Amino acid sequence: MPPPEAGPSPAEITFSSGGERLAAWHFSGDGDAPRPCVVMAHGFGGTRDSGLRPFAERFAAAGLDAVVFDYRTFGASTGEPRQLIHWRRHREDYHAAIAFARGLPGVDGDRIVLWGSSYSGGHVIAVGADDGRVAAVIAQVPATDGLAALVEIGRYAGIGQLLGLTALGIRDAVRGALGREALRVPIVGPPGALAAMTSPDAEPGFLAIAGPTFRNEFCVRAVLDAARNRPLTRAADLPCPTLFQIADRDSVAPPSAAVMAAWNATGRAEVRTYPLGHFDVYLGEGFERAVGDQLHFLRRHLGAGEREGVAAATAPQT
Repeated sequence: MPPPEAGPSPAEITFSSGGERLAAWHFSGDGDAPRPCVVMAHGFGGTRDSGLRPFAERFAAAGLDAVVFDYRTFGASTGEPRQLIHWRRHREDYHAAIAFARGLPGVDGDRIVLWGSSYSGGHVIAVGADDGRVAAVIAQVPATDGLAALVEIGRYAGIGQLLGLTALGIRDAVRGALGREALRVPIVGPPGALAAMTSPDAEPGFLAIAGPTFRNEFCVRAVLDAARNRPLTRAADLPCPTLFQIADRDSVAPPSAAVMAAWNATGRAEVRTYPLGHFDVYLGEGFERAVGDQLHFLRRHLGAGEREGVAAATAPQT
């Protein structure tokens, strides 16, 4: 089960993207206005209630605002077909969230921080490069190369897994073109199952943080375009300090691709590595180390969390 939620309840808000209504939380920081604001969304098939709230609460306690949203077709956001993972639309949703955050009362529009984890850890690289104004980017266990991720699936699950997903993806794309109900398969499953992620730690790791709105399924047509999602090619265009947090034992987002993205962002990149698996950064000691490094990064680059009593709390974990 996910960790218990603590702290004051965030405001429920909505904003528009691509003609749909995106559901989000707005955490107001315990600091003087105008405040920085962290814009956050989840990874491949994740929802805002699946392990993101503890990060947002820490940001708010350090004096920052946070906007945590669900993509179109996920969670409480509108859009059909449900559970459609579409990396281009995800990026559009991030841009819409940035525009909305810049208009919030008390928010400093010139101190917007993009935060992403796993699939969204790659999104924030491309979105930050396209926006050009964001003050900082945090890419936690980022998926920066869709082609490398597919190769990794082939390595641990076999070529049959990729062929099976591709065949179903083609069928789902045809069904979509004909206006028929989408064909869905699990996001995570045990080794040997036909799912997007079947490494030994994928199913227990994801389900440990899954919130009430998470559905373990996605429209399988998403696999057909996955190899084209290569945000590492945009890292050189990042205009701001960027924190890359890389899990050495990551079997979902290849660490080598994240290292390459950080290398491409030389001059703006800060890299922290952890002897952890992909899902370990959401809970327990892994969470404390990851969020501690994030807060330290933001305190140095944005002056966030410098109030009395907060600086010590945001020091990096050792």
